[in-house]
Amino acid sequence: MDFRQLTYFLAIVDHGGFNRAAAALYVSQPSLSQAIQALERDLGSSLFHRMGRKAVLTEGGTALVPRAREALHALELARASVGAVRELRGGRLEIAAMASPTVEPLSTMVRRFTERYPAVSLSLRVALTRADVVERVRTGSCELGLLTTSSPLPDTDVVPHHVGDHRLVLVTPTDGPFPAGRAVLREQLEGHRLIVGQRGTGIRAYVDDLKAHGIDVRIAVETEHRMAFLPLVLGGVGLAVVTESWAGLSERAGALVLDLEPASVQHNLLVNRRAQLTPAARAFLETAVPPADRNSL
Repeated sequence: MDFRQLTYFLAIVDHGGFNRAAAALYVSQPSLSQAIQALERDLGSSLFHRMGRKAVLTEGGTALVPRAREALHALELARASVGAVRELRGGRLEIAAMASPTVEPLSTMVRRFTERYPAVSLSLRVALTRADVVERVRTGSCELGLLTTSSPLPDTDVVPHHVGDHRLVLVTPTDGPFPAGRAVLREQLEGHRLIVGQRGTGIRAYVDDLKAHGIDVRIAVETEHRMAFLPLVLGGVGLAVVTESWAGLSERAGALVLDLEPASVQHNLLVNRRAQLTPAARAFLETAVPPADRNSL
């Protein structure tokens, strides 16, 4: 077993098949298949069920995934530690982030980090819910994660760092049902059509809470694509509840942004594994998190 085989194995897992993994790795599909076959012989167990172009993990393959990630993470840590001597003149850092905080605070974090460490490559991975972010960080798929939540995280294998709060706001067309400059009471949303995200997001939890309090809002569209909210609002499909990080973009696009009462606040958390961090991840935390809000690094 070698690190190249483990890299190929995880690429197939992450890309869902041999062809896509080969393309992502810039290797030929036969070379990839031969490496996996050699790994399977070494382990004495098949790792994938081949189903056409898809590859489905066997029980043995499923057991190997976390161990393979740990092994490659250890190698990256060793390589990056050497790179730290060269003041981070290279390397790569993967960050999982939900949609809302990618507008802010992530864009500011990335700008500060890249200004200081321009040679480090950042890979920003989309995560749909806070559970997705935590899972990617916990398993080592990404070293850092950025999420929004209205409640504390349960006991997990990740360390949270508070990086600011955002209120929820209502986005409507300029000719919508509410006047500009006046906060909208949640009871006033009764009977209105809303565009919502999937379950597991703070925005969806707010809408579900409205319904739990007997406020009859109607879900016009449920979408995982947060960038679809604005076109749908401007097209008259419905109203949208989003974090205030989207306010500037919404107003520039021609939408009206209104406060909601009572106010509902989402907390932005940057999370990392409890394991030792690579120098790039540590540097990102040091540039992104105020010292007073920084947990043990």
